[in-house]
Amino acid sequence: MQRQPYATGEMSRRSFLRNTAIVSSAVAAMAAALAPLRELDEFPSLEEFLQKHYKELTPEEMDRILKRIADEVEKEYGRRPEIKDYKPLNGVQFVYCLNLTRCVGCRKCVHACVAENNQSRSPEIQYIRVLEMPNGTFDVEQSEHTYQPPAVPREQRYYMPVQCHQCRKPPCVKACPVEATWQEEDGITVVDYDWCIGCRYCEAACPYWARRFNWAKPRIPKDKLNLNMSYLGNRPRKKGVMEKCHFCIQRTRAGRYPACLEVCPTGSRKFGNILDPESEVSYILRNRRVFVLKEEVGTMPRFYYYFDV
Repeated sequence: MQRQPYATGEMSRRSFLRNTAIVSSAVAAMAAALAPLRELDEFPSLEEFLQKHYKELTPEEMDRILKRIADEVEKEYGRRPEIKDYKPLNGVQFVYCLNLTRCVGCRKCVHACVAENNQSRSPEIQYIRVLEMPNGTFDVEQSEHTYQPPAVPREQRYYMPVQCHQCRKPPCVKACPVEATWQEEDGITVVDYDWCIGCRYCEAACPYWARRFNWAKPRIPKDKLNLNMSYLGNRPRKKGVMEKCHFCIQRTRAGRYPACLEVCPTGSRKFGNILDPESEVSYILRNRRVFVLKEEVGTMPRFYYYFDV
């Protein structure tokens, strides 16, 4: 029987070499096309452009990505960060509890969050909003969040901080068309800034106004840069991507409290592992009358509020 030409080893080798050459030429052309755009600092490098989804990356690939990011940060800020890919801890699901009786609206949590998570200072991006409301009322839509400390707490007022609620059924995740945001095993909903396309669908889907979009290139003073960074957390972001509270993933997955909790002067913030029956948050959920914001939308937040009475 006469062999078909395409079945020969020689033809397979030629096909392989030809296809490899075509791919190499395409990659080279793409690199050349992206080169001038990189000068604008708004477009990805070729390595970023071809990067696989976070869940598909091997440890070796992640190591190369972390080195690339560290090099980029050092080039821009003159300081080399310690950046890691912090993974969820086994047997841990984080929840947050906030005592509204104790909160005095000082906003120290807001600014500690900005500093810890390398949020832009110009324009300033804040993950936490503190709402001021008259005693005896509960109307989030009519609340005041532009009041000016330090004249707080004001008489006949109470204060309600709002941030990402790390929902068990996060609508933002369903809204993302490219899976740039997802929920991890410890309950934290994360964002991969390298995968985000900036469509803002997640922002529109969130009922808590918890996501922020970088309309401009984020600005951080070099001497204010937090060098302890996480890939899915507080590493510097670019223009055109979404970001949000991630429970200070670079701290909490290393066994520390979130920055907002540590700075709170009244002890109104509580954070911990709901799977640990001895944790403070487990005690609060068993013994306090807790509630969640906008329960009717069915997102099932991991962020609980309560009063002393």
